Formats: sequence, structure tokens, C-alpha cells
Amino acid sequence: MSKVVKFGGSSLASAEQFKKVGDIIRADKERMYVVPSAPGKRSKDDTKVTDMLYACYALAEEGKDFAKELKAIKARYEEIIKGLKLDLSLNDEFKTIEKNFKEKAGSNYAASRGEYLNGIIMAAYLGYEFIDAATVIFFDEKGDFDAVKTNDVLSARLKKCKNAVVPGFYGALPDGTVKTFSRGGSDVTGSIVAKAAGVDVYENWTDVSGFMIADPRIIDSPESIDVITYKELRELSYMGASVLHEDAIFPVRQEGIPINIKNTNAPEDKGTWIVGSTCQKSKYVITGIAGKKGFCSINIEKDMMNSEIGFGRKVLQAFEEQGISFEHVPSGIDTMTVFVHQDEFMHKEQQVVAGLHRLANPDTIDIESDIALIAVVGRGMKSMRGTASRVFAALAHNHINIKMIDQGSSEQNIIIGVSDEDFETAIKAIYDIFVITRI
Repeated sequence: MSKVVKFGGSSLASAEQFKKVGDIIRADKERMYVVPSAPGKRSKDDTKVTDMLYACYALAEEGKDFAKELKAIKARYEEIIKGLKLDLSLNDEFKTIEKNFKEKAGSNYAASRGEYLNGIIMAAYLGYEFIDAATVIFFDEKGDFDAVKTNDVLSARLKKCKNAVVPGFYGALPDGTVKTFSRGGSDVTGSIVAKAAGVDVYENWTDVSGFMIADPRIIDSPESIDVITYKELRELSYMGASVLHEDAIFPVRQEGIPINIKNTNAPEDKGTWIVGSTCQKSKYVITGIAGKKGFCSINIEKDMMNSEIGFGRKVLQAFEEQGISFEHVPSGIDTMTVFVHQDEFMHKEQQVVAGLHRLANPDTIDIESDIALIAVVGRGMKSMRGTASRVFAALAHNHINIKMIDQGSSEQNIIIGVSDEDFETAIKAIYDIFVITRI
């Protein structure tokens, strides 16, 4: 079973962590290609190398002296090299970085050097071939990822080497300028390499043993998720769960390559498997709970609204004209409610209200702020009666008023709106009824 393995910043923050990673890779000869991130925090109060690079380059852009800051970055890497007892020098690399910073090569270039340098160290430590991502991952003139060219070039290159290290987070524009991914970073690179190599599994190593059913900042030691489908993951990610971004999933999803989220500090743990589809039943009816605060609802009422052709389009046009996207639009016979991000809406609310009157001519418009949206997601909900009633019962028992309910036709998710102040209590109540008491 061939594998691509990606390691996050916390997994590569120090020489000690590098050794753990080396042991993991060497323990399985099928771990053929490695995608490293830049060194993360070594402790809670530490600074990520990528943040150090951004700060250093900001000084360079302002024409200020950045020698001290660059020296501190170099020291981080030298500490790792020394700890691994490698016969390796990055002096020439740092001379090049200093020169390019002075010539204002761009913040994308600056940020990418974290992964680039860590990739060089990783390749030397493992005895693998180093492949600069700028030579195999491409963006077009508009800055969009060029999937076809990348797959062709990268596939051909990987076929020539049994083992290789490809640093994450960046690629190159047609003129050779370094360009970073806007979201997902090294996770995206890992997925791209997995697709190009045609491997059986994409292992994504981090500092947790897979995904949790709920946010551990709200639920104390929540249960982990063994298997989750791409659709479930998308729903949870969209609602704020700290999971892989869709951009990091799409390349392998196209090829049907499963992703295994693993813990560098507990490699024996099973982790979470992300798959296209599965016959495996969830341990619980739900797979996960996620949510976000800071929404507001705009409730539009108009008699006979349901018989007015194009009414919905007119309402949404008022938001579109102000560059505001909507989250959910539940409706009734004479009412239509639009949920939007409060921080996007509040500065343009009167323009939107004026637009609604001009375009849709409603009878009344009511606005309510400080609303949280919570998604209850699970493939097991399809075959289980009374899931929604259990959610409502849990919230009612905790004296939480439900402001909105929206269930998708896929029957894999239920969206509930509650007051911001009830957000944490609502998640605890839902988790309790489905996971702890399992009533």
C-alpha cells in the first residue's frame, strides 16, 4: 500500500519532533513521498517560523535592517540540524534569501522559505531526493492553481524517484515567481502529490489523533471520529470545525484516495479515515457537531409572497448588490429569512434594507443580531427516526430557544439557529444526548 505522508508544523518544530517523524516514515517502507510544513511552535509561547518570516520580510519591505530577525530564523534551523547531527549547511540558502528579501521578492516567497528549508533538512535526514515545489507545482497567470500541468509534470518527476520530499504550501507562477496557496497550505500540497503519485493512502500527520465529534474547547475530551465521508467533512468544515479545507481534499477525492489523519506523538492511534463513501456505521447517530457565532437574520414578510414569481431572486439581489453572501434562507408562505455574517452586514444594513424595499416591496422587515448557527452532521441520521426531535428535546431541556431550523434534502445535516449566548450550552446539550446519554 503506497503512501504520501504530510507532517504539520508542530510535528517538525524541533529536532526531537523530527526524530519522531523519521521513525514513523522508516517504520513503513510504503511511505514513499513526504510533504513537510515549516517548523511550528515548540511551546505555547513560541513563534511559528512562517510568522517569523513574515515579520522579517515586512522589515525588508520597509527598507529597514532585518539581519537580527533573519539570524533568529537561521538559528531555529541550525538547532534542528545540530539536534539531528546532520552534516548540512544552509548558509548559501540564507544568503540567497537575504538577497531576495533586499530585492523585495514578495511575501509569498518569504513565507514559502519555511517549508523550503525544512524540506531540505528532511530530505538530508531521510536520504530522500529533494524536489523544490516551485519546479513541479504551478499556478497560471491569474494566480489560480494549474491542476493539469502540475499533475503531468509532478507525475513524471515522481516516477523517476522511489522516495522524495516535496515541501508544502507553495508552487510557481509561469514566470517562476513563487506563489503560495491561500488556504490549506501544506495539506493541499500533500493531496496534490498523492494524486500525482497515484498512491493508495494520503496520511496527514498532526498533533491530534484524528477529528473530534465536537470542539474540545467546548466539550471536555470529546469522542474521536473513526470514519467520516467527504460530504460530512465538508458540512463540518463549512460550519467552522477545525478540519481539512476542501481545497486540500479535492485532488484525492477525485481519485478516490482515502485520507488518514494521524498523530505524530501517538503514531499507534488509529486516527480518522476520510473516505468517499462507506458501509461502516457510525458509532453514534451523529458524526459531528460544529458551529459559528456572529450571524444576523433578516426576516422579510409579504402577503402572497409564495405566488410572486421571482420574489426570492429580488430579495437575494439586494444582498448581492452590496457584496454580501448568504448562509441560509429558510422560508414560509408569506415569509423569507436570510442569514448572513453580522460583521459583513452591519456596515451595509441600511443599503440592503433600501434595496429590499426597492426590489421586493415587502410589507415588513425585521433584523435580529447575535445568532449562532450549529450543524449536527451524520450519515447515520438517514436511517434513524426522531433525530430532529432529540435535538429539540435536548435544547428545550436546557431552556434554549431555537430561532431557526434548516434540514438539507440529503438528510445528513440539521442546522439550528440559537442566540450567541446559548452557543456553548447548545453544543453541550446536543453532544450529551447523542454521545453521553444516547437517549
